[in-house]
Formats: sequence, structure tokens, C-alpha cells
Amino acid sequence: MIQEGDVVEKLQTSMQSGKSIYDGWITDSDLIGTHYRYGKIMNLTDYMAGKGKVYTNPGLDLKDFIGTSFTTAPDGKLYQLPDQQFANLYWFRADLFARADLKKKFKAKYGYDLGVPQNWSAYEDIAEFFTDDVKEIDGKPIYGHMDYGKKDPSLGWRFTDAWLSMAGTADIGIPNGHPVDEWGIRATADGCTPVGASVERGGATNSPAAVYALTKYIDWMKKYAPKEAIGMTFGEAGPVPAQGQIAQQIFWYTAFTAGMIKPGLPVVNEDGTPKWRMAPGPNGPYWKEGMQNGYQDVGSWTFFKDHDANRTAAAWLYAQFVTAKTVSLKKTLVGLTPIRESDIQSEAMTKMAPKLGGLVEFYRSPARVAWTPTGTNVPDYPKLAQLWWKNVAQAVTGEKTPQGAMDNLAGEMDKVMARLERSGMAVCPPKLNKKSSAAKWLSNDHAPWAKLANEKPQGKTIAYQTLLDAWKAGKVR
Repeated sequence: MIQEGDVVEKLQTSMQSGKSIYDGWITDSDLIGTHYRYGKIMNLTDYMAGKGKVYTNPGLDLKDFIGTSFTTAPDGKLYQLPDQQFANLYWFRADLFARADLKKKFKAKYGYDLGVPQNWSAYEDIAEFFTDDVKEIDGKPIYGHMDYGKKDPSLGWRFTDAWLSMAGTADIGIPNGHPVDEWGIRATADGCTPVGASVERGGATNSPAAVYALTKYIDWMKKYAPKEAIGMTFGEAGPVPAQGQIAQQIFWYTAFTAGMIKPGLPVVNEDGTPKWRMAPGPNGPYWKEGMQNGYQDVGSWTFFKDHDANRTAAAWLYAQFVTAKTVSLKKTLVGLTPIRESDIQSEAMTKMAPKLGGLVEFYRSPARVAWTPTGTNVPDYPKLAQLWWKNVAQAVTGEKTPQGAMDNLAGEMDKVMARLERSGMAVCPPKLNKKSSAAKWLSNDHAPWAKLANEKPQGKTIAYQTLLDAWKAGKVR
């Protein structure tokens, strides 16, 4: 197994050299903007109709894949074939939230019901309540939040996986904000040409909403999470909620579901049903209806255009085998990262649903395409992604203020895009706006959004069953 950061690095090296070290790759659809612009990755639409037709399974049934809209470039061509998918949702201990004594104490202190938070204010109140007021459950410490903060490439995903968008940094627009996306990158009206990340160029990476998002991440981790969290990576922090001492987590990947339903875990009942549930993540104060809801990862088969034809054909055959209907249902039942509509609607998934805490209901609803991966505004994912974790880490350690860290990040992103502009790309290279004053761009009507006078409005919660019923009724939320 190769870690994701290493895969991205090897992919970048192969793209720069023009020689692929592998016959086939599984990379995130987050790179769709990169693949489209560099022209090094084979578009599968033309391959399946041309040279690869003889190697393409007539029963592949592309329409059955639920994530192909995320792996299709602006030219309408399919560049990647989904292999696994998982969303980033809110996770909470439904059994604790249902306790009458805790509900009574919470309402007495905060004036509203303990329930699934709909905004970040409520999430913060619930985090404070469990960490500072409840303190212990069954003689063990209980924490109102879980996160990770070690200086590591995975710290970058903690932000590029739509954290800024959840706060409300981007413009209104699905799948990604338009013209400013969840990375804070502004593109031209046609979505083709990135023009800047910094507020001074019309971007939002260092905007008030982005700084707010970073500030809350740090504050909550230091105040409400276990003290070990700040020194953990993504992989180390992932299994912690299953140990039974976390009451809720705002940034939780459904890929962890399989590890959360094992018999004997503190978060699993004796009958095998979970004590926890998943729900739509709450939104920050800058978020508005019509904005990106949250993130979804779509790991997808990817092939280099000028690679050895026979080796590419062999890899393409294998990719179709591991995603074929005869294989994908079993893979879905084990890994719980569904890619096909037929698997999601299967009787086997219906039977498993009571033990999966809302996963089946989520993927059977329109929400499954409302939680979206990184979009096409990002011109070079490998080069830009590596800037995030290094800058965020400086804010975590206190070397820089959140504003200072985001200012530096935005400036570095602009520099990378300026180099891409000079060196050129096959399609849609960046063309940076000239710098101007932040005041010219900050607005109450669009991104970059002007600073709010009140960044902590009244907390709002909702009953979980109401959310579940909405998914069952075909609603996103």
C-alpha cells in the first residue's frame, strides 16, 4: 500500500517526466482540473469509443456509476472511472444525545434542544457542554470534539476537503462555488481560467470567512478535543471516536464506517446496531443556501495518454473487473464506499442499513451528489495542495496568526499559479488578475465575503429523525 501523499507525489513526477511509472493509477477526482489542463491523462470517453473499444466491457454500464459527474472535465469527457466513494459528514453519539438528563442540562444552559447541530454555533455549544459540563460518561472522560493537528500532508486535506466551504468562504454554486471555489480560487465566468487566490486578486483564501474557518478549527481542537489530538495525523485520529470517548465530530469521513460497526466496540450495541449516527454537517455563519454542502472523495482509475498501449489495455481491463457489477456489491458490503446505484439499491444494502448509522439513507438520497470533491478551478492539485498543510501547521503551533497563515498561503498559491501562467498548460492555464485593494473585492453579495459583525449567531439544532426522513423523502437536507 502507498500513502495518498506518496501517490500524489509519484503522479506529479510522472506528469512532469511524461513517463508513467504505473500502468494504472487510483487517484482522487480532486485532480480533475489538473488532468484536464495538462493533457497528459487519457480521456476514457474517446478511448472506449476508439482504441480501447475492444477492451471495454459491454456491460460496464457507466450510467450505474454515481460519481461520474465528478470525473468529467469541462470538455464533457470522462477522464477517470470511480473505484470508491466516501463523504465527509457529521458524526455523533445518538445514545448520549437521547439521554433525558443530558437534554435537560443542555437546554437549561443554552436555551435550545440538544440535537444535531445545524450551524457552527450549536456545534461549539455542544462541544463545550460535553467537554466542560458532562466531563465523564461511565467513569471515563468524554470530549465534545475530535480532530487532528500534526504537521503532515494529511493536515492539508483537513482544509482542502471543503472546510472553508462549510464555513461559507466560497460563492454560491454547486458542485463548487462559482466563480470562487472552496479553495478560495477565483476563475473566469466560464470556469476555465483561474485568476487568483488572494483577496487582492478577487480570491478568498485569506478572506474573513477563511480566517474564521482556520480560527475555529484551532480553537475547538485546543479547547474541546483530547489533548493528544493536536499531535495526531488523519490516520491516527480516525479510529478514536470508535473508542467511545467522543460525543461528536464535525469533520468525519464515511470511510471510517466499516471500522465503527465491529462487535464489541464501545460504540456498538449488543444487537450490532450502532450507538452513533451520521448526519449532514453544520454550516458556518458565512454559509448561504445554494453553497457547497460538504466534501466527497471519489478515488478513481486514471491512465496516462501516451503509455504503452498493451499495458494500458491490461490495466483498463483490470479496472473494469474490480468495478464490475459482479464484484462491486461485495466490495461495497465490505468497504462501505459505494460507487454503483445498483449496489446502493440492493436488498443486501437494505438489510445492512440498520447497522450503518445513516450511510444507506445518505447514498440513496440526492445528497450523494450534493457533497462534492475538489472542482476544476484548481489548476495543479499536487503543487497547490502541498502549500496548505505547511501554512496551517504554522497557525496550529502559534508561529503565525490565522490571518498571517492564510495571507501567506494565498500569496504562495498566487505565485504557483503565476508560474503555471508563464510555463503554460495544454488547456486553460491561470491568468492572474492584477493586485488591487481588498476593499475593492470584499462584499456582502458575493465572495470574498466581508467580515460579519457577529460570527456566532444563535445555535440551531434539529432532531435526527427529521433529517433522516428528509433523506428518505429525496431531499438533500
